[in-house]
Amino acid sequence: MNRNMVKGMIVFATIAEKGSMSAAAAQLNLSSSAVSQQVAKLEMDMGISLFHRNTRHLTLTEAGHLFYDNCIKIIKIVESAEHQLHALKGTPSGELKIAAPVGFGGGLLSQPLAHLLAAHPQISLNLQLQDGPIDIVNEGIDLAICIGPLSDSNLIARPLADWRMLLCAAPSCIPQHQRLQHPDDLQGLNRISHSYAKPEFLTHLQTQERIELPAQRISVNNMQTLIQLTLDGLGFAVLPEPEVHQYLASGQLVTLLPEWSLRTYSVYSVTSARDKQPAKVKEAIAALSQYFSQIDFSPSHSHLQVKPESSELAPKFISGLAIAI
Repeated sequence: MNRNMVKGMIVFATIAEKGSMSAAAAQLNLSSSAVSQQVAKLEMDMGISLFHRNTRHLTLTEAGHLFYDNCIKIIKIVESAEHQLHALKGTPSGELKIAAPVGFGGGLLSQPLAHLLAAHPQISLNLQLQDGPIDIVNEGIDLAICIGPLSDSNLIARPLADWRMLLCAAPSCIPQHQRLQHPDDLQGLNRISHSYAKPEFLTHLQTQERIELPAQRISVNNMQTLIQLTLDGLGFAVLPEPEVHQYLASGQLVTLLPEWSLRTYSVYSVTSARDKQPAKVKEAIAALSQYFSQIDFSPSHSHLQVKPESSELAPKFISGLAIAI
């Protein structure tokens, strides 16, 4: 049903209630000719007369009565929909469906989402956690948190943070007599890798020499499991700094080959390519962006922290960051 049809229904219902076209025109702030044209078009489209006409009054035909009853129902539905859409646009409200890698459910989202819910009591959350590609359009996702770069040009990606990948192992994994100085020294150790990870390269901080890491011996499709296997001493792994910050601080993990660096990875908030986003999505993006931009991984901190000016968003703990998309 198009907008003109709804407009015609409103004109028709007003005429039926007021009893004349002139009264309806005054009520709707339209000219009498405009009202007459609306009625003529409705009757032509319907192929049946809606009014009995005489010199003094307009009364509804049998078809007019039937059409009027249904017009009232449709007009109420349209008005209700417009009201809800207006509220959705202006006030952050309704269910917010967020997709993220499994690991984000361990703590990285706790504080920004708590802040969002406290600030906007009319928002409810539906958090979908999964590793691997996410089809946000077909799955009805309002907002996805993904690891870039993204290949789908039909999506809108907004950067949230850039974090380091670190080469890590449990102390028990490294033989006491062995001193690792070059990537070639890793050949005798097991490498654990995420199933979705791309080839990893180490780059020397001074010479810029670039060497690919040995092939993985153990592959898993879940970052939390990958970290646990590393903690248990099964091998070394490339791990995201937010995931392992606390384990490095406690000595449960150590970084290997500190004179060599790995790539950084970018975290994005991703939405479908729509010109206008609901207020709830805008507020969620703002909360995530503010929080992630303030996370502090400096070595002096034994736990994940944010800058002092936003300490109210500081997380209680951190766990789980998965590679996705």
